[in-house]
Amino acid sequence: MREFMAITKALSDPNRVRMLLALRGGELCVCQITELFGFAPSTVSKHLSILHHAHLIRSRKAERWVYYRLADQTAPVAVREALDWVHKSLAQTEETKADAKKLKVILKTDLAVICRRQKCC
Repeated sequence: MREFMAITKALSDPNRVRMLLALRGGELCVCQITELFGFAPSTVSKHLSILHHAHLIRSRKAERWVYYRLADQTAPVAVREALDWVHKSLAQTEETKADAKKLKVILKTDLAVICRRQKCC
């Protein structure tokens, strides 16, 4: 029951769902996620914390950057099914397509440039 409630809480916010959809394309640095959504770093951090607590995403640290990715096939069945459901339900929405287009530009930008712009590193 606790796992289910954590997942439903994580999915109850549209911005967290958008983050999951953005991560569908692969691992992203926190600064790239912040750039994509235009939120304060503290807001992005809180959203990522809730997603991480629900085991929907995983993280790793490399040098000064923290990267997030979707949970993999070792995740609990409920997590994998929730991620599949989100993707199947929302992958083709206009908002998701707009985020993907913006993310393409962000991914072409050096991380150090993004961090300097955000004054986070």
